[in-house]
Amino acid sequence: MVLGGVLLMQQAAIGVLNAKLSAATIQASQAARSAQSRLDALNIDSDTNINDTLAGILTDISDKSGSTGGYFVIVESQLGTQKSSDDILESSVPQNLRDQVKSHPGDTTLLTAPTEVHTLSGPDVPGRAFGTTLQVPGAEGPQVYIIFPMAQEAETLRYLQRAVLITGAVLVFLLTFIAGMVSRQVVSPIRAARRAAERLAAGNLEDRMLVKGKDDLARLAISMNYMASELQKQITQLEELSRVQQRFVTDVSHELRTPLTTVRMAAEMLYEAREDFDPVASRSAELLQVELDRFESLLTDLLEISRFDAGAAVLAPAETDVSELVERVVAANASVAEANHTEVRVHTPGPIMAEIDRRRIERVLRNLLVNALEHGEHRPIDIHVAADEDAVAIAVRDHGVGFQAAQAKQVFHRFWRADPSRERKIGGTGLGLSISMEDTRLHGGWLNAWGRPGRGAQFRVTLPRQAGAILQQSPLPLVPRDLISPLPAAPFEDESPTALPSGVDGPGAPGGHAQTRDSLTREDLTRDMLAGDNLAGTGSRTDHQEPR
Repeated sequence: MVLGGVLLMQQAAIGVLNAKLSAATIQASQAARSAQSRLDALNIDSDTNINDTLAGILTDISDKSGSTGGYFVIVESQLGTQKSSDDILESSVPQNLRDQVKSHPGDTTLLTAPTEVHTLSGPDVPGRAFGTTLQVPGAEGPQVYIIFPMAQEAETLRYLQRAVLITGAVLVFLLTFIAGMVSRQVVSPIRAARRAAERLAAGNLEDRMLVKGKDDLARLAISMNYMASELQKQITQLEELSRVQQRFVTDVSHELRTPLTTVRMAAEMLYEAREDFDPVASRSAELLQVELDRFESLLTDLLEISRFDAGAAVLAPAETDVSELVERVVAANASVAEANHTEVRVHTPGPIMAEIDRRRIERVLRNLLVNALEHGEHRPIDIHVAADEDAVAIAVRDHGVGFQAAQAKQVFHRFWRADPSRERKIGGTGLGLSISMEDTRLHGGWLNAWGRPGRGAQFRVTLPRQAGAILQQSPLPLVPRDLISPLPAAPFEDESPTALPSGVDGPGAPGGHAQTRDSLTREDLTRDMLAGDNLAGTGSRTDHQEPR
């Protein structure tokens, strides 16, 4: 509309001005010829008063006054300046036109230039000025300037401009109304489809769209309804399969309890009487007892997993000292650490209170510690505890075999092992990290893993200090602190870490973590910190979760 209005105004202005210019040129030419004819008939010898002659010429060529839409005449000669009206000012003649006329004294060509008409009685208006030199025999001819005001033309263009603006505004309003009506007819079904999709995503699988007509939008509604039906069918089948699977795991676990109890009673009798057996039978009784313990732990973990899958796990938070809980877990596994010749060092700033489920977090820490003892290669294990106003974090760091960076999510999969050929020395069931992830998620927390082959691994648990709070960041970095600064870390310089005996491979030992720090590149540290802390800082809890 703006472009059309501009083009229309340009064409209208060009037409009006060209018509006025043509008419003014004809009138000015006639006036100049009339004045020249009077001078040609002038007898210089008999007419002694040339000033009276010029006044008569001015009267003859003057048409109307400027106030009635005619033109003004200004005659300049050696005797002075004469005007057809006292209202017109000499400044109405543009200077460039004066210069052109004076530079051609013997030329009777009619020259023209745009001007601004200045009058005493009204405002300035645009106009057109014509000028030429009259020829007088034996003397210098006067200059005649004919000025045409264009007030009427300017007023006409203003009226036209207002008409264009009003018409454009009305058309814009009408087009907007029409476009709104048309878009409403198109967008309304799309909005209905969006709302139906949102209801489907919310779980209302029985919701359907209303089908009207036979156009493309109606076909869209039919397709949406068909998709909803198929989704409902598939989800129902998957839910049924999931229920069957959960029921199967639960039933098998419960049913195995009875024969397991009987087998354990017989195995304990054999185990107690193993000294009376030959060496082969005695060793078999010992292996039977160990495997029965593993089998019982596996059944317990399967029952716990089935409760998580069924959504029956319930959190029982209570105010708990996290530092005391960590030291308790370390003390409970002291015999395992001593048998594995591994030193466990706890770095804690003191009592840290948080609302957590003590039983579940104790199980998480026990799983992480046992996992570190299993893969720590007899090197020291560091447990860091830190907190801020909103969260508490526990990091379990070992300096063992580690794992690939791409396996940081897979370590939480059920029964997953980085090296399938590696023998379990302590005897885990393969479900510990998966259960730990579910326990942490039940608290609304994060469980992250970092590892590199030959550089060890670190598992970090981040929990909200208030039950039900939303985490924003973790007090501990995901990248191990000994790779950023030498141990002990700066916040714990004055602490006396709780340690278990039998450490044989300290920080300065060959293959220890002091040498690992130098072998890790700055790019690795930067990438891990961005992938760990910054990702956790967004509140995401899906960076290392197991696919459900």
